[in-house]
Amino acid sequence: MKIRRIFAHRVELPLNEGSYKWSGGKSVTVFDSTIVGIETECGLLGYGEVCPLGPFYLPAYAEGVRAGLRELAPHLIGWDPREISRLNHRMDAALKGHPYVKSGIDIACWDLLGKASGLPVCTLLGGRYGESVRLYRAISQESPDEMAKKVAGYRAAGYTRFQLKVGGDPDTDIERIHAVRDMLKPSDRLVADANTGWTQHEAVRVVRAVKNVDVYIEQPCLTYEECLAVRRQTDHPFVLDENVDSLEMLLRGRADLAMDVVNLKISKLGGLTKTRQVRDLCVSMGIAMTLEDSWGGDITTAAIAHLAHSTPEELRFTSTDFNSYVTVSTASNAPQRINGFMQAGTSAGLGIEPRFEVLGPRLVDVS
Repeated sequence: MKIRRIFAHRVELPLNEGSYKWSGGKSVTVFDSTIVGIETECGLLGYGEVCPLGPFYLPAYAEGVRAGLRELAPHLIGWDPREISRLNHRMDAALKGHPYVKSGIDIACWDLLGKASGLPVCTLLGGRYGESVRLYRAISQESPDEMAKKVAGYRAAGYTRFQLKVGGDPDTDIERIHAVRDMLKPSDRLVADANTGWTQHEAVRVVRAVKNVDVYIEQPCLTYEECLAVRRQTDHPFVLDENVDSLEMLLRGRADLAMDVVNLKISKLGGLTKTRQVRDLCVSMGIAMTLEDSWGGDITTAAIAHLAHSTPEELRFTSTDFNSYVTVSTASNAPQRINGFMQAGTSAGLGIEPRFEVLGPRLVDVS
């Protein structure tokens, strides 16, 4: 089996709630996603998706995905997509850095491997643990009362994990954390995610003000060193996200006891292959994980579901269903939320089929 063509479509994903807001006044109303396809000489097709959270979150942007694919794709024509580690080695040699560009290709190769072997991707990633995957809901940054109302609504829909977008004015953030925690049950989990938005002194002030609140603190500051300093001044469970962008950073965080939970984003790490490597190391070290991506629609959600469902339950802190946040469905048979949980499909590969009528023309087509 050889790669004959690599192509990509652009699709806009408007948000159900109109906008998504987080630290530093950043917001998005429509996400720009790239659907990546790989066609083999025998006619088999595999698909992936890359959807950065705007150009101001991580070192990634939507047009960069498509520009990177035009640069990278010619180096992969004629290669066997089932030899995924070898193909990743080829991508890293042909294009230094830019892991998010490679993510869609890598996911599509896993889809192809599953279809070629007749197995779902979660089986290939290690096996299916449990019946379903518990989801969290990200709560866009609003006033404390509005955020509490949204949490109440999503709790009624079955969610028991909530990621509260803070990282703004510390006094308001303290109110946000109290307002939401006060209306949750003791068994619910609340994460205050600053998305790097606090300075170190602000973060220390917040964690002291919520000392007696049952809440996880996530990525309070921009740098790893600042986050570590805050970690050492709080008893709250601590989550790292943006700083953990490689295996090396995970090992550094482990050595420093810098986190209790780590967020693994597929495109940030360069695809399912490298995320699985980090995931498996977390399992061996006993570090709990949120398994997700930066953003996306049905195909990203399917990839997340297969990664999460193949992760031992005791270390699977939570995951997310991005396709429930947006108004456009880009693929059929994608995982759907049921009472705050989702399942990876049981069909071969990712188990999805793109809806080409919503994708528009190919913006990348290399053969």
